[in-house]
Amino acid sequence: MDKNVLGVLENKSVLYAEDENGIRENVTQILELFFEKVYVAKDGKEACEIYDEYRPDVVMVDICMPHVDGLDVISYIRKSDRKTPVIVLSAHRDEQRLWRAVEQKITKYLTKPFDKNMLMEALRVCALELVEDALEVHLTSDISYNPSQKCLICKDQKIPLTLQESRLLEYFIACRGKTVTFEAIEDHLWGYDAPGKEALKAVIKSLRKKIGKEVIKNHYGIGYSID
Repeated sequence: MDKNVLGVLENKSVLYAEDENGIRENVTQILELFFEKVYVAKDGKEACEIYDEYRPDVVMVDICMPHVDGLDVISYIRKSDRKTPVIVLSAHRDEQRLWRAVEQKITKYLTKPFDKNMLMEALRVCALELVEDALEVHLTSDISYNPSQKCLICKDQKIPLTLQESRLLEYFIACRGKTVTFEAIEDHLWGYDAPGKEALKAVIKSLRKKIGKEVIKNHYGIGYSID
């Protein structure tokens, strides 16, 4: 287990919803070792209320709960939040419920009874998602760039970039708000072996197809920039 990854959770909060008292107490004690704040709900209705009030960084819900079940809790959260990592707990490996959970973009599905190692692994995956999200660079209201994965993210869809596209975009981001000359871009991408402006225009064109023309601005006769 990579303790450094789990360290990401030290200043984070988690919402844990479980209606069985014994399980809830045991799991809460474990969660308190890793999270700064643990919000506990005894049913789905309370879970939705706590989520609205505190907006936790991680959500962990049991499927079978009174008033509002766990899958409906996730559905409620996903109406406004597609990124928060969610761990689903279930006493049965019900395929229909599993697919419903997958459709709601869950991070991990744990079948009861689960041991501490299984829970720790689920928390590790959540921590990695939080790290990746923190590294994302927002380019527009709908599009962000993930440097670690070299891809654009648009409405939860990942759009991979080529090596040249990712290097170009990262250069623009580093120079954000400034106009970068054609010569500076060519030097960054190819150095002394720059194949010429047509090659540069081809990379710009392919990147614009993925990111949108409005993001990369052309300054006629000078170069390009992004705001």
